Amino acid sequence: MIKSVNAIILLFLVYSCNTNTIIYENVLGNPENWVVEQQPGGETIFANQKIEVIDAKGCTIWFKNKLEAPIKISYEITIIDEGGEFDRVSDMNCLWMANDPHNPNDFFKGSDQRAGHFPNYHHFTGYYVGYGGHHNSKTRFRRYNGNVDRPLLPEHDLADKQYMITANKKMRIEIIVKDNFTSYSRDGELIYEVDDLEPYKQGYFGFRTVNNHMEIENFKIERI
Repeated sequence: MIKSVNAIILLFLVYSCNTNTIIYENVLGNPENWVVEQQPGGETIFANQKIEVIDAKGCTIWFKNKLEAPIKISYEITIIDEGGEFDRVSDMNCLWMANDPHNPNDFFKGSDQRAGHFPNYHHFTGYYVGYGGHHNSKTRFRRYNGNVDRPLLPEHDLADKQYMITANKKMRIEIIVKDNFTSYSRDGELIYEVDDLEPYKQGYFGFRTVNNHMEIENFKIERI
């Protein structure tokens, strides 16, 4: 009997140590939680605990709260291809731990000037994945270094079909930032695992796309 009790206690301790703490959840339906930077001609809709993006020329949707590692960011996203004007299967992108060196004390001060135009983000620091970019032919990870050049390592430049978008399929994205490490997974498959000697440990998260129609749901941030 003592062995059984000890085993139960041990299992409880292991489970407790591996349980993440939810920091943010159920925030998608309220536009007050987000800052939308979008070029003319596009639309971003907040409803039913989802975000729907119908974009013409470029859009970044920032979560308003600054994040700090160690964290896990997860969400589900569907790229819609049903014959609509902007139903282009491409650019299921995101940025995390992002900061704007031009506005170090107020990240959203330059929001109107950025306006969803992609080159206006190239001077940032942070991490970026362009998933299924270039008309769903390239998936790339970049560590933005604040110097505009946004270096791309050969091992982070993927072109295999298995790393591209499947239209009209709900895909689950998980991002982890912990210690000197960040990772990006899709549907449980690890796509990028990066050791960073000078890691970005705090900053903002944003969904990013261009000329695309997509739906985002089940967004959650956990402390790990």
